[in-house]
Amino acid sequence: MQDIVIAKPYRFVPPHHRGFWPRVLRWYLPRYLRKHHGLQSTEFLGLDRLRASLAAGHGIILAPNHCRPGDPMALGLLASALSQPLYIMASWHLFVQGRLYAWLLPRMGAFSVYREGLDREALKCAVDILTAARRPLVIFPEGMVSRTNDRLNNLMEGTAFLARKAAKERAAASPPGKVVVHPIAIRYFFGGDVDEALPPALEEIERRLSWQPQTGKSLVDRINKVGNALLTLKEIEYCEKPETGTLAERLAALIDRLLVPLEQQWLKGKRESDVVSRVKALRTAIVPDIIAGENSEEERARLWRHLADVYLAQQLSLYPPDYFSSPPTPEQLLETVERYEEDLTDRVRVYRPFHVVMEVGDAIEVGPTRPRGADGDPVMVRLHDDLTAMLARLKERGDVAAGARA
Repeated sequence: MQDIVIAKPYRFVPPHHRGFWPRVLRWYLPRYLRKHHGLQSTEFLGLDRLRASLAAGHGIILAPNHCRPGDPMALGLLASALSQPLYIMASWHLFVQGRLYAWLLPRMGAFSVYREGLDREALKCAVDILTAARRPLVIFPEGMVSRTNDRLNNLMEGTAFLARKAAKERAAASPPGKVVVHPIAIRYFFGGDVDEALPPALEEIERRLSWQPQTGKSLVDRINKVGNALLTLKEIEYCEKPETGTLAERLAALIDRLLVPLEQQWLKGKRESDVVSRVKALRTAIVPDIIAGENSEEERARLWRHLADVYLAQQLSLYPPDYFSSPPTPEQLLETVERYEEDLTDRVRVYRPFHVVMEVGDAIEVGPTRPRGADGDPVMVRLHDDLTAMLARLKERGDVAAGARA
């Protein structure tokens, strides 16, 4: 389990507001992304849409999909292209992963948000940024890294909540101003040969399973076989035996096996609508007991086991059973193997080269109040629809390029 839950009292980390450090760090950023994320080249689309909002003086939220861990750094390249620093709302656990991150992130414009509870300081900071329209504010509405570039997860409604709160303050200002949300579609394209890049990782996983390397099978068959084995092992661990049914049914059943008992214990059986929201609700309930530090060693181990089960449920939900297209793209194959690596070892080797395309979508104006009677928050519905359509267009663009190369 990755260190995304910190067992000590939360302290808000504010951003640095000076533009000096973003200007200095942007020269190092391309090198960092090449070394640590394999990102070799970048392309931007729709920058004029964002430039228009900047020129109009709007409070701006940038709402990207979050498919890879390097997304926040990649957005620094967008800031460089615009000569416009950004603020970024980032999970608190990133700020306590060592002195370098603690020093670097605030200077890049990042500020912390506590995902295991209501963080009033982070909310106030975000609203102040939007109200003053100092710089665009980046919020990842999916709430976590998906590693599924061609699938958008459910979006958390906090993006619209912050935008409306700021829109209310801006509407009352003199002169009045607006708040807009720009969807940012981030699509990575792998420029290497997956038939050469992925077998070493697959062989390592197969040996962990005490298998001989499955070199006689196609890449797709090896990936599917490993995935089925890993799921079966978890079913045996939690359900005593392998389950039957479709992959979607098996995943849903195991997720419920993990979460339902915890929801009964911690939330009196209350259940949110999607897995990520269910996970957030359970973390919010469990983490304060760990931080309190008044538990016996046995009880503390039990609480951490609960968090590990919650984390596993979230990871399982990020394996879409119908994700592979026919035939699967190189990125879909690579992302799936990366997810296996991450879940088994908490580490992922660097694959390269990647090319990233970032497209800025049309501005979505946010009013100070939410319309009544709407089926879902209209801002979030529009944001989800726009991001989905943009990612589909970018994937199709890559499919055309692959066809031309073939």
